[in-house]
Amino acid sequence: MKNFLQTTLLVAGAALASGTWAAGGKPLAKECGPNNDYVIGFSQANFKEPYREHVNHELERLVKKYPKFKLVIADGQASVNTQVSQVENFMTQRVDLLMISPFEAAPLTPAVSAVYKAGVPVIELDRKTTGENYTAFVGGDNRAIAKEAGEWAAKTLLPEGGEAAVLEGLPSSSPAIERLEGFKAGIASNPKIKLVAVQPVNWMEDQAVTVFSAMLQAHPDIKLVYTSNDLAAAGAYIAAKQAGKVGQVKIIGTDGLPGPSGGIRAVADGQWAATFTYPTGAAQALELAKKILIDCATEVPRSVIVPTQRIDQANAKAFYGKEKF
Repeated sequence: MKNFLQTTLLVAGAALASGTWAAGGKPLAKECGPNNDYVIGFSQANFKEPYREHVNHELERLVKKYPKFKLVIADGQASVNTQVSQVENFMTQRVDLLMISPFEAAPLTPAVSAVYKAGVPVIELDRKTTGENYTAFVGGDNRAIAKEAGEWAAKTLLPEGGEAAVLEGLPSSSPAIERLEGFKAGIASNPKIKLVAVQPVNWMEDQAVTVFSAMLQAHPDIKLVYTSNDLAAAGAYIAAKQAGKVGQVKIIGTDGLPGPSGGIRAVADGQWAATFTYPTGAAQALELAKKILIDCATEVPRSVIVPTQRIDQANAKAFYGKEKF
């Protein structure tokens, strides 16, 4: 079989990180080919977050293009124990490929590693486990997205400096860690910006309201808040409104979700300064599954990075209403 990297362009404009994952000339899947039907089990971190719902809807919509695939999506319920049980159940059910967005990285690593070592291909979507026991990762470069947000804020929103804060996601998840690191690196380009408060809100709007309200009381001169997801940005806006600081505090979200309650509309309406899109990676993940299961690929990209785009006042209205990016 020809080298996968030589024959396949990444779909939907995704960029390919260096490296492939090979199986020594053998197909990555024990059973593969165009004549079989395949079951893909997906353990989603939770169904509560709007971004997670968006991922699920994209997968369900796009999997219709692959009539040989049956996709089973399980709600991880924001619980490591639940996701471990789901992974074990998928093994018992002998799924042909496992997809997972781990709620927490380290605690889910042993279960995912066991699946991989048993010869079942594993695609990690959006979030990673630790170590190397997976077939491919599909997602955004969280560190790069956050660094871009920080650099843009430092140059455009606070060129004269001032106090800033961060509402972090779940601190034991890889996106939250990488987004915090990236934003810190980005605002470092302007030494006049002082980061006065960083606290996790676990991706939740209600926690963001509570935490940012306390931050504003402790640091009334905060001029900018960076949030790890759009839900936290929505909570930050509520807190700023309650404190009478709408317009005084610039809010940056992450996700760029479409629809009437998504981040794009919040930017278009002037509530936030910006949000950065984090595409679902659903198209890329399913294309990888096709290569592995139907095309009997002997190697695939180790990492498929989906691109981001800044949504700000200049383009938010043009983007609002689009269903996907």
